[in-house]
Amino acid sequence: SLAGMVLSVFVILLLSVLYETVKIGKAKVLRRAMLALPRSLSQEALAEQEEDTSGGQREATQGRWFLFHVSQTLLHVIQVVVGYMVMLAVMSYNAWIFLGVIVGSALGYFL
Repeated sequence: SLAGMVLSVFVILLLSVLYETVKIGKAKVLRRAMLALPRSLSQEALAEQEEDTSGGQREATQGRWFLFHVSQTLLHVIQVVVGYMVMLAVMSYNAWIFLGVIVGSALGYFL
């Protein structure tokens, strides 16, 4: 029916927007993780950093790195699942669904 097709295209459009949103979120988490890296990774700089920081600060840094890694992993899983769902929708070879994916991707990237 017409209402079912409109609803399907709208849901696929939202999935495409979600895919782009997750992709941007993953990039932001990666940027935060990179900013948390020490400026220099030389042996001397790392040795000085270990001398300057106490054990509690080092554990906090490791905990922060673990949270960055877990959040990136979760976002990656969501991105893969949504991406495959969108791909399967496109493989229905329906022109309206395909246009919904294109418009949703453009809208998601724009936002």
